Amino acid sequence: MSAAAGAAIAAAIANAIKASGVVVRVEPEDFEKILGKVEKPLVIYSKGGLFTTKHRYLVSYKGFAFYTQTSNEILLSSSVEVITSRSIWIPS
Repeated sequence: MSAAAGAAIAAAIANAIKASGVVVRVEPEDFEKILGKVEKPLVIYSKGGLFTTKHRYLVSYKGFAFYTQTSNEILLSSSVEVITSRSIWIPS
């Protein structure tokens, strides 16, 4: 791969991260507390994992996206709107 191609790929990755906004990774307990503060929460949910099941959750609150991952499913109240996604990608 040429240096120019490598630089173009790096720039594309940087732009994708900028476009995704701010993602805050929190513990499942903190995620549940944040959900309690959101008036009409919309949660993006994904289930996956190779050797163990991982439940991934994403919600927006005050301009930030909060993300958590847990091996145990979080019980969401009926007031939470859930969109199930094939996967959730979070920049590292």
